[in-house]
Amino acid sequence: MTNLELKKIANEVRKNIIRSVHSAKAGHPGGSLSAADIFTWLYYEELNVDPKNPKMADRDRFVLSKGHTAPGLYAVLAERGFFPKEDLLTLRHTGSYLQGHPDMKHIPGVDMSSGSLGQGLSAAVGMAAAGKYDKKDYRVYALCGDGEIQEGQIWEAAMWAGSRHLDNLVVIVDNNGLQIDGSVEEICSPYPIDQKFEAFHFHAINIDGNDFEEIRKAFLEARQTKGMPTAIIAKTIKGKGVSFMENAVGWHGKAPNDDEYKLAMEELEKAGEALCRN
Repeated sequence: MTNLELKKIANEVRKNIIRSVHSAKAGHPGGSLSAADIFTWLYYEELNVDPKNPKMADRDRFVLSKGHTAPGLYAVLAERGFFPKEDLLTLRHTGSYLQGHPDMKHIPGVDMSSGSLGQGLSAAVGMAAAGKYDKKDYRVYALCGDGEIQEGQIWEAAMWAGSRHLDNLVVIVDNNGLQIDGSVEEICSPYPIDQKFEAFHFHAINIDGNDFEEIRKAFLEARQTKGMPTAIIAKTIKGKGVSFMENAVGWHGKAPNDDEYKLAMEELEKAGEALCRN
């Protein structure tokens, strides 16, 4: 796909995020929006997956380690055809299979349930190791938050992955700079993120995570890297695509009211129209 085509899809993904979180009256729009371009790249270009056969044995695996940004994952899964888009409006509703965090038992396309921060990377490392042991060609991807990597379990998993040369593993850090209580730098600085992963024998790549050309190059470089796992540190804008949510920590974990929903959707509609004129 061209970068323009991917931008159009990512804009639809962002609309899906806003619709679902508004309908739920709860959720985490900020980090879902910041990672929308990463989600789009993964499910439309990178991952070997089939919406009609979500459990196929040789599929690539994806783990959403920062599980609270489930609205972003659900948004792209629905857009890709894993389940009906109208089901997004049931997010967090009683009886819905679309819970506040991903559930691998009930949601097509979800490879690992996630919730407590820091645990997802360990699961992804285990999947990558299993692929190596079984001599399978599938690749494993994990998306972590920059606040999440303050968790010690992340670095235990990274140490083990590096020591086992898991070059079928790609860790993406959504480095939007904000967590629930403020900036990651002020709360418990994870910087320099790239050098920390390099210390655990990762190949580290720094990119603008909202730029599809940089995303494209980084994932190609990851595929070409042999003998070590790759960490892509993706600098993003929290709330990307909705002006009043961008770089605003308050939108980490709250839903837009009706007026805010209308404004957000108007902005995204205009953005979509502008992309169609290109």
